[in-house]
Amino acid sequence: MRNWLVLLCPCAVGVALHLWLLLSCSGGPGRHPAGPLAFFPHWKPKQYDVIVGVLSARHNHELRNVIRNTWFKHLKQHPALSQRVLVKFIIGAYGCDVPVEDREDPYSCKLLNITNPVLNQEIEAFNLPEDTPSVLSEDRVVSVNFKVLYPIVITSLGVFYDADDVGFQRNITVKLYQAEQEEALFSALFSPPSCGVQVNRLWYKPVEQFILPESFEGTIVWESQDIQGLVSRNLHKVMVNDGGGVFRVITAGEGSLPHEFTEGVEGIAGGFIYTIQEWGFWGQTGKGARESWVVAKEALREEMAVLLQNYKAAEKLQYIIPVRHRYFCFGNRTVESTSFDLLLKTDDDCYIDLEAVFNRIKLKSLDRPNVWWGNFRLNWAVDRTGKWQELEYPSPAYPAFACGSGYVISKDIVEWLASNSERLKTYQGEDVSMGIWMAAIGPKRYQDSLWLCEKRCESGMLSSPQYSPQELAELWQAKEMCGDPCRCEER
Repeated sequence: MRNWLVLLCPCAVGVALHLWLLLSCSGGPGRHPAGPLAFFPHWKPKQYDVIVGVLSARHNHELRNVIRNTWFKHLKQHPALSQRVLVKFIIGAYGCDVPVEDREDPYSCKLLNITNPVLNQEIEAFNLPEDTPSVLSEDRVVSVNFKVLYPIVITSLGVFYDADDVGFQRNITVKLYQAEQEEALFSALFSPPSCGVQVNRLWYKPVEQFILPESFEGTIVWESQDIQGLVSRNLHKVMVNDGGGVFRVITAGEGSLPHEFTEGVEGIAGGFIYTIQEWGFWGQTGKGARESWVVAKEALREEMAVLLQNYKAAEKLQYIIPVRHRYFCFGNRTVESTSFDLLLKTDDDCYIDLEAVFNRIKLKSLDRPNVWWGNFRLNWAVDRTGKWQELEYPSPAYPAFACGSGYVISKDIVEWLASNSERLKTYQGEDVSMGIWMAAIGPKRYQDSLWLCEKRCESGMLSSPQYSPQELAELWQAKEMCGDPCRCEER
């Protein structure tokens, strides 16, 4: 399972490895934390066979309570394992105070800043300033990427024309692609006998109309079918009419990578005409809008109060970690102050059978150096769009990485991560970041399909992801009744 805690991604492996460092890293190395979390004590050094770090979203109180009352409760009562395992929830210290309906997309905390939307009329997306000459470039293929922030309908595609030409004397295709798709959604062919309609400094042709939904990412590609280049301009020399903020041009200057099927050079060689889909809740202003922000901020305060209450009531079973430091909350101080052999990372929506984990460690002699034990995804394609969007890792596929429902690494790998924490770069998810880092040192990978990547029940499974609190409770109840949660109904 890929890590789904994008909004509130807490320190994952790094934090789990350094569980008792707590907020001493919130002000940077060597600094002491301030604020309501500053009183949290450091965990006292003790020998453990396995440390379990459970990634948990701030609002998942119910899932954490189910864990406390199922496998963790069983662990504390287990005569052989209770003193050999340390379990900690890893929770982000900072939530998002932007109401969900006001965010640019559901996976970020970026404010959707739409102001004075242009309604009930067609809008030209791009224009050349009046004083900009229309001259040919050497580029025969030009493209631009954009993201839709509120649903729009593109009605026409267009091309810039050469002012020196009499009429339209070119052969040019314009295509709209959805990001990462090889086939165009629609296209228009401009030629002397079929050049469309001239509007301002562009020629336009109508296209089949589709609603492009919120978060749609697309690429418009202009391609000359002649030997001449296109009339094109740098993005910064074109006026963008975003309708009040309903779409945004994505440029390489923002640090993003081109989509896999992007063609040609970045620029504008024409435009498109669009309308804004029927206006909905974003028309909310004034008292209603203010109230939604007040509600969001109050929900954050209540969430923190519950976290602090649970911290005190649950035998300090959780760590609240500043999200902004992510993996960089490790430090040599943590490794040196605690004795352990292995670290197990999992998520709060996962079923975990720690007894089966220990039996397998013994069976396969996995308590040794340079061990990475999990169920590995190989040649996993990098997503350039959507929830798992990755704009900084350049390759089309990730190095091998373990599914997020559970994996184990040895202490020497922990020590390597700790000593290189200031140099390691984090990517879109904790699991893929771990794979990228491990590609540098090549630990011994132990493939084990019993760390399940998808939600299903399998006899002997070590972990299984994506359960609701009720489903987790029922699964554990079946295990206690029958020994095997997947075959309980058969008995």
